[in-house]
Amino acid sequence: MKETYYTVEQVSKMLSSHPKTIQRYIREGKIRASKIGKSWRISGHDLSVFTENSKNIFADEAPFSATRQEINTTASSVIEMSGYERDNAISIINTLNAALNTKPVQYGQSAMHTQYIETEQKIRITLWGDIAFMTDMFSFLCAFTEKLVEDENL
Repeated sequence: MKETYYTVEQVSKMLSSHPKTIQRYIREGKIRASKIGKSWRISGHDLSVFTENSKNIFADEAPFSATRQEINTTASSVIEMSGYERDNAISIINTLNAALNTKPVQYGQSAMHTQYIETEQKIRITLWGDIAFMTDMFSFLCAFTEKLVEDENL
C-alpha cells in the first residue's frame, strides 16, 4: 500500500494552523517529518499519530503562567568544521550520533543534522536542544576534535 505524504502547508490547512507552527512542531519533535530537498514531508501515519496523541494540539499557543519547573530554554547552532578527511568526519559524526542517542532524559527533546561535504572537506552540524544539552555537546565536540588533532600529531 502506498504511503501518502503531506507538505507543511497542507498539514497547516488540515489543522487550521499557521505553517510556522507546523514547522515548530517538526523542529520540537512533536510531529515526525522527513526532509526532501529543502522542504518537509509528513506521512499520513505520522500525522495520525500526532493528532491522536495530542489531547489539545494547540494548547501551547494559549497564554499561560508557567511555573519555574515548566520553563525551559532551547538553543540552536550550526557548526562548520573544515579540513577533515572522510574517515575522521565519519568518526566525528558517528560519535555525535551516539552521544545524542544516549543523552540523559532530563535534556528533553533535541535534534541533530549532520552533513559531510567531501569536495570541501567540511563537516556541517546543526544542533537544537536544551541549553544544558547544547553545552555538553559543544564540550564533547571540542574534546573529541582536540583528541583527533593530538593523535594525528603523534
